[in-house]
Amino acid sequence: MKNILFVCSRNKWRSLTAETIYKNSADFCVKSAGTENSARIKINSKSITWADQIFVMEKHHKQKLLQNFPVETENTTILILEIQDNYKFMDKELIEEIKISVSPYL
Repeated sequence: MKNILFVCSRNKWRSLTAETIYKNSADFCVKSAGTENSARIKINSKSITWADQIFVMEKHHKQKLLQNFPVETENTTILILEIQDNYKFMDKELIEEIKISVSPYL
């Protein structure tokens, strides 16, 4: 079973929506986290090493992970979805954008 981690800034809308969409999958385990101190669940080295694949919403999220966790991210695939912070939790358009962006990699 593959471990998937979704990351955004505060883990309240985008990454939490992605986790909610995929959490009942039989093919992989899913978690989400945020890069900011105010995140609902803040990214840490344990969550990064747990993940087989990490999806970040924007380029700056990947940069933060590489900068703050250079050892943990060394052999981890980090994919940028390019989903801007324009949505609320479980927004219909956000769900569609996540599914379209993630599906080629799962």
